[in-house]
Amino acid sequence: MQIVYHIGAHCTDEGHLQYCLSRNKRFLAEEKIMVPNPGHWRPILRATLETLKGGPADYATQELLLDSILTEDDPQRIIFSNNTFLCGIQRVLHNERLYPDAAEKCRKLFNVFHDQEVEFCLAVRNPATFLPACFNKTGGESFEAYLAQADAMTLRWSEVIGRIRAELPDVPLKVWSNEDTPFIWYELIREITDHGPDTRIVGLDDFLKTIMNEEGLERMESYIKTHPPANEIQRRRILSAFLDKFEIESKTRRSTSKPPAGRRILSIP
Repeated sequence: MQIVYHIGAHCTDEGHLQYCLSRNKRFLAEEKIMVPNPGHWRPILRATLETLKGGPADYATQELLLDSILTEDDPQRIIFSNNTFLCGIQRVLHNERLYPDAAEKCRKLFNVFHDQEVEFCLAVRNPATFLPACFNKTGGESFEAYLAQADAMTLRWSEVIGRIRAELPDVPLKVWSNEDTPFIWYELIREITDHGPDTRIVGLDDFLKTIMNEEGLERMESYIKTHPPANEIQRRRILSAFLDKFEIESKTRRSTSKPPAGRRILSIP
């Protein structure tokens, strides 16, 4: 059995991945890919983690957990998505580090299903926009005081990833840039679900509705119908051209107007 933990980061996904997966849970379930209801599994998994206190779960505990959160039998792949897996928003920046407890939290999650095929998925975001976005969600009064917790110029996502890799060197970790998400959304859904090539997936363009205005979406859809892209790179270039003109400015997520070339989801190892 495969267990996928989508662990954030904060202020990247904003729930769009979970929404897309939930919309397609019936189609995915036909391939034994399970997307349990977050409102149901989150308190149960949290209680299990508290009971285990970081230790590995035995077979009986795993079976009880699965029976509590799933209605389907014989799951082959289960996807859990929660941007607070690593910590609450208040501890994103703490002790002069980003996500200081990341490695420990990933170890605890791994230990719940330690004898299964576990993988982690993480979106990262440019700290120049990531830190202000996180601060705004903390409800704090002083951004200067917030930044004073660390030297912002020394903060690196590679350091967070390095700590996770050191703790779990044999567990796959898939990482992508949040700024690339509009361009790699189709690929991202495939990577996380590992669904078959003929699986029906609905709502793949819903994410674009959050960053592009209605006129732009209609024009792009019309253009693609009359000028079908020959490959993924062409599709990304078309999307980039329409985003340059019709992106909703207040929802801007990108650091560049250039679409990413080639594969943009890194699997470590």
